[in-house]
Amino acid sequence: MNRYYIEKEAEEVTKLLASLQNAARIGRTHMAKLLQATGLYAGQESVMELLSAQDGQTLGQLATALGVKPPTVTKTVTRLAEQGFLERRPSETDARQIHVWLTEDGRAVLEQMQKAVRDAEMRALDGVKKKERKQLAKILAKIEANLGEPEVKKPKKKPAAGKKKKTTETKA
Repeated sequence: MNRYYIEKEAEEVTKLLASLQNAARIGRTHMAKLLQATGLYAGQESVMELLSAQDGQTLGQLATALGVKPPTVTKTVTRLAEQGFLERRPSETDARQIHVWLTEDGRAVLEQMQKAVRDAEMRALDGVKKKERKQLAKILAKIEANLGEPEVKKPKKKPAAGKKKKTTETKA
């Protein structure tokens, strides 16, 4: 493969990643607007969803499930508690742990929140066929796996003493 094709492919990848990042940014902005009507801020819906599936999780469990650091979850839970959507309770078995529970107000806002999420998804995928959605889901899963795993770099081999390093550069 010559240099022209390599550069062209790199340019296409750059454009694809820029489009992916732009779509994600626009999606977050749209979701934030829809969530405002529920009293939630962007990012809080993830904590609410996790607790609706399994109430009473610890801050550590929430952080692990969300793939964020514990201080991030602590800040989000604090805000949700101040809004009256969550409450913290000490663990019955380990005084060092705090469990987080949905309040009645939190449960009441869940339905509105889930409707906002569905509306955002419907708008985002309007005109995208079912087959295309499945392809997109597979591609996004691959991208997440590629970027989520730490990159393993192979150590560079040094050329043997007295030998010239071979070049495999092709001319255009």
